[in-house]
Amino acid sequence: MNLNHVEIHTDGACKGNPGPGGWGALMRSGDMVREIFGGELETTNNRMELTAVIEAILALKRPCKVTLYLDSEYVRKGITEWIHGWKARGWRTAAKQPVKNADLWQKLDALVSNSGHLIDWRWVKGHAGDPGNERADALANLGVDQALKR
Repeated sequence: MNLNHVEIHTDGACKGNPGPGGWGALMRSGDMVREIFGGELETTNNRMELTAVIEAILALKRPCKVTLYLDSEYVRKGITEWIHGWKARGWRTAAKQPVKNADLWQKLDALVSNSGHLIDWRWVKGHAGDPGNERADALANLGVDQALKR
């Protein structure tokens, strides 16, 4: 199967934690560039980081080979390492506490498992000059602004 390659940069932002937040994603495939963003009035930074990834994957119309850049080790390690234990323990942590943001983790898990995408999860240092990450951060902040104007 010959899958289109899509490069995605995602980020989340929050003004206060919790507080108004936003998410953003920069998506590139060949010459095509798409930017998406949104926000919520009462949320957390981790929820916005997760939402950015979920919304970017949802925006893909057919199975793709994805290189996904994010500055959140919480999301990257959560989906590639921790989630297996959480699921095995009925969405509880090793300390037997409920997994925070389980609703979003379950949504992301279903997307990753059932979408047909091949995703390469790559961490980048935030606020360190990476152009894709800087743009995703700017889009996330537009999401905060959008939420505050509602």
